[in-house]
Amino acid sequence: MSETDADTERLTRALRAQGIRITRQRAALLEIMARADDHPDAVELHRRASDELPGISLSTVYRTLAALEEHGVIQRHQFQGETARFEPADAEHHDHMIDVESGEVIEFHSERIEELQAALAREMGYEIVHHRLELYVRKRRDA
Repeated sequence: MSETDADTERLTRALRAQGIRITRQRAALLEIMARADDHPDAVELHRRASDELPGISLSTVYRTLAALEEHGVIQRHQFQGETARFEPADAEHHDHMIDVESGEVIEFHSERIEELQAALAREMGYEIVHHRLELYVRKRRDA
């Protein structure tokens, strides 16, 4: 079974666990979400699904995303000034850089940043339970 097939199956099980029927439209949307290697918003997911299955409604996309988010299978990211974007919740921890000019979302992981955050929390008498780091960037003009 490919990684995409496994992801599609995981998303399908999450909806069925909530008693949501897997229609042809939802099955197509789940496969598209499993194949996504970016952080699409609902409108982009609808566009991709419409390419493969004309007639899928935007409301179906929104309802499906809400159910998947409620079940903890996907994460919603609300980057400053943008519509909500989505990605699988089982991805390893990473942070995001958002290019303010292009809207591109770049995932990254830095052990130095993780260690610094943990050290700061410890110094203040805390431990990190969850965190999210978003850096809003633009290409350097002198690069």
